[in-house]
Amino acid sequence: MKTRFTLLFILLFAINVFAQEKSVSGTVVSAEDDIPIPGVNVIVQGTTRGVSTDFDGNYTINVSEGETLEFSSLGFKTFTVLIQDQTQINVSLEPDIAALDEVVVVGYGTQKRADLTSAIVTIEPEALQKVQAAQVVQGFQGQVAGVQISSLGSPGDTPEINIRGINSLFGNSAPLFVVDGMFYNNIDFLNASEIQDLSILKDASAAAIYGVRAANGVVLITTKGGKFNRDAQIEYTGNYGIQRAQNILKMANAEQFTTFALESGSGAEIASIDDAMQRFGRSRVNPNVPNVNTDWYKEVLRDAPMYSHDLQINGGTESIAYSIGGNYLLQDGILDMRNDYKRFNLRARVDAKVNSWLKVGANFLNSRAIKYDDEGSAWQLTYYAVPILPVFDSNFTDADPFPYADAREIGYRGSQNPFPLLDNSDRRGERRRSTINVYTEISLVPEKLNFRTTMSYNNRNNNERIVLLPYFVSDNFQRPIEESSITRNNSVQENYILDNVLTYNDTFGDHDLTLMGGTSYRDDYFRSFGTRGNFDPGAAFIRDNDKTWYLSNTAEDSRISYDGGSRAYGFSYFGRASYKFKNKYIAYATFRAEGSNKYEETYVYLPAFGAGWVASEESFMEGIEFIDFLKFRAGWGRLANDAVPASVPQSASTISTVFDDTLINGFSFSTNADDLGWEFTEEANFGLTARLFNNSLSLEADYFIKDTKNLAIPVLPLVGTDVSQQNVGSVRNKGFEIAATYRGEITKDLGFTVSGNFSSIKNEITDLEGQPHIDRGSAEFRQRLAVGQPINVFYGWQVDGVYQNDAEIASDPIAQAAIAEGVDVRPGYFKFKDLEPDGVLDANDRTYIGSPVPTYYYGGNIGLNYKSWEVSAQFYGQGGNVILNRNRAEVIRTQGRNIDAQLAVNRWHGEGTTNAFPSSEGYRQLWNQRMSEFWLEEGDFFRIQNIQLAYTLKSNNLPQMRFTLTADRPFQWAKSFNGFNPEVGFDGIDLRTYPVPAVYSFGVNVKL
Repeated sequence: MKTRFTLLFILLFAINVFAQEKSVSGTVVSAEDDIPIPGVNVIVQGTTRGVSTDFDGNYTINVSEGETLEFSSLGFKTFTVLIQDQTQINVSLEPDIAALDEVVVVGYGTQKRADLTSAIVTIEPEALQKVQAAQVVQGFQGQVAGVQISSLGSPGDTPEINIRGINSLFGNSAPLFVVDGMFYNNIDFLNASEIQDLSILKDASAAAIYGVRAANGVVLITTKGGKFNRDAQIEYTGNYGIQRAQNILKMANAEQFTTFALESGSGAEIASIDDAMQRFGRSRVNPNVPNVNTDWYKEVLRDAPMYSHDLQINGGTESIAYSIGGNYLLQDGILDMRNDYKRFNLRARVDAKVNSWLKVGANFLNSRAIKYDDEGSAWQLTYYAVPILPVFDSNFTDADPFPYADAREIGYRGSQNPFPLLDNSDRRGERRRSTINVYTEISLVPEKLNFRTTMSYNNRNNNERIVLLPYFVSDNFQRPIEESSITRNNSVQENYILDNVLTYNDTFGDHDLTLMGGTSYRDDYFRSFGTRGNFDPGAAFIRDNDKTWYLSNTAEDSRISYDGGSRAYGFSYFGRASYKFKNKYIAYATFRAEGSNKYEETYVYLPAFGAGWVASEESFMEGIEFIDFLKFRAGWGRLANDAVPASVPQSASTISTVFDDTLINGFSFSTNADDLGWEFTEEANFGLTARLFNNSLSLEADYFIKDTKNLAIPVLPLVGTDVSQQNVGSVRNKGFEIAATYRGEITKDLGFTVSGNFSSIKNEITDLEGQPHIDRGSAEFRQRLAVGQPINVFYGWQVDGVYQNDAEIASDPIAQAAIAEGVDVRPGYFKFKDLEPDGVLDANDRTYIGSPVPTYYYGGNIGLNYKSWEVSAQFYGQGGNVILNRNRAEVIRTQGRNIDAQLAVNRWHGEGTTNAFPSSEGYRQLWNQRMSEFWLEEGDFFRIQNIQLAYTLKSNNLPQMRFTLTADRPFQWAKSFNGFNPEVGFDGIDLRTYPVPAVYSFGVNVKL
């Protein structure tokens, strides 16, 4: 009886439980691209009941209210949901971006992130797309430790990029860009939406396998491809923004300029003020000031639109994956002239599984860009133009097309007005690029031995037309038709690369082994042609009709032409071996033998190796719970640089002279003969990689020492004065880098991300073949190469304040010695340090007064996400360098010009007014114009790089949509720099610098 009762109770309980169960179904997709995920484990937490999603990501499972469903899949974060009254639950799984099983693209292959021994970093394509910029490289700024970006403001210009310091005096510091196997010097043709993977190989142990083009590091890019067994996804992204100049340099207004001129004691300056009042009248506010107050930067700057449209279609069947896309971008310049950049891209990629052992694919990209360049000298004229000059002068009644004001009419040397240049220059450049990449991949032994052959072709065609149009203001201020001109430049570059790579992978017991070997053939061909001519007044040229802007309308006797070309080719052998034991001991080695026709030394040999120790896998680490992963790594590699020009031999020229009334012919031999070859860089890198606190905190730290040997430098001969270039110098870059990211959740719906990176670097010349120094830069603004100093260090006098009164001058031996030599020294003039010291100020008192090379730079990101909302902010900064304010210092060439407001306000104008700035009179005197610390400003700055607010709309009845509001570079603080943007280029000279604007934009992304 008891047994029957027990069985009945169990049966009733089971019926009751079954009655509470219900069927729940739904679809699981990737949050990254909304593509269904097959094979996701859907398990009732705490039980063994579960199912897996099908090919389309669908699932159905029986559950009871109060139970919890857990969704998990390799490479994605686990997601849980409490069952209440739901019958349909659709889930978007977030990628597990902290997973150490993530595959990273390396030289001619891939590796797991956990297995890396080199300094390799990746940038997510989404991070690049946050930045509203015409160039992908701009998105690198602040994202990666050890990578310095110097922004450029002109539409379409590629920012300067430097990885771990300056290694050479030749070429630029740009890394090698490898896009789908093809080598490029820049990627100005790419759109961020076209990128699938991006890796930066920072150290020599990673980059050496790419040979002589990789001396400055390597950026590896894989463009987007489709996915097998995926329905087609259509994605549109559009952005519209307004660019606005930030930190506009304040120049002296009319009243400040007049005061400065009157205090100068210059009769010419004072007379120009009087002439301006006679021509334009007196100000009603201050009758001692001309009735003109032109803010020239306000006149030449404008708000400019920037917008883009991008359409991508990706998908695939069981045997074919495809991706096609196109985008259009327009960026107007903030300089008020025909100044813009347009680019249109079309691309396609197809990958096909022919059978179980054969895979083929092709990738095609066509890019066409048109850029109307700015008139660079207009920036100098804008700085120099006096505020007492208007833009237009109605006195010029016969002017055509406009009556531009002319500063010479009020006594100045030049016209100063920038608008004749802005309105009458047309600088059109067209860039066309076509890239084709095809490959065949054969699986010789499934999952073990693989062969891949790749053929890449690149064609770049640049066509430039520069037209200087005629205008007339007066007989002394015009560009007549016969002096107007057209210049046509055309260049074509073709590149072929054929790679054959054999890769073997095997795992046996505790051992993992990868062996790779290959060959590469490279052929680079370049040719150029250009011609120029002045327009013929009797030809069919019409100023306002660009259909007449052809060389056929120029005078024949004015035409000049040039042509040129080159070809470089080479053949290389390379290989890589990586070995891992028990997932904790890692060894890595590469070797490349590269042949080239450029130098006498045909082949160069570039080895590299690395080692890693995953300490977290050791048994003694088991009790340390907050450490999830800890790896120590080290690497060494050798790089070569082929950017150094080929040798120039000793030359002879014919000469004639007369002896005893007889003409004698002979030869003169040059005393220089360049003896140039490869520059070699050897770099050691020591680093660690860590994941802490349940993988919430990721940490990367590196220390490197990079020595460039055989540095090509100028050398004086034993006989003669002709300088030759020889590989006899050396330079060292060393530094420390650290990057950290912390991700956390405050609640289920509220999460955050905080990341930051910091880099320090020391650049130092270590050998000049016994030469005490090598002069660089101009004689007026001297820079040098010197052992123990950074490249291009500034060299001049140190300032020790300003003379406040005659007593200070009388008590200073330096001033008295100068006065004895007839030099005028007065209160308001600089006091210079006598470093020798001998009581005389001369060249021996000069010293090194600052470096253009930053000693540190940093970046970071703060992000917050709540449900469908996201807000993020990025920042960037650098410091430790100085900037030469050439704009201010150009007073040495012409004195009749404007000054910046900082100088006008802070000038010395009486005892005790300042100890840092000269008087108006002193500013114009040679004593104060010598190269000194006064012309240098600290380059330290901090900038908010990007702020973005985003909302993602997900609905069963609508396509997924994402809306963004973005501000790029909305705020910048500079320590002492008096200009638009402290990023003036790696030479550290602020002259003709195009301002980098802030961009305020709205964007929308739609996925179908």
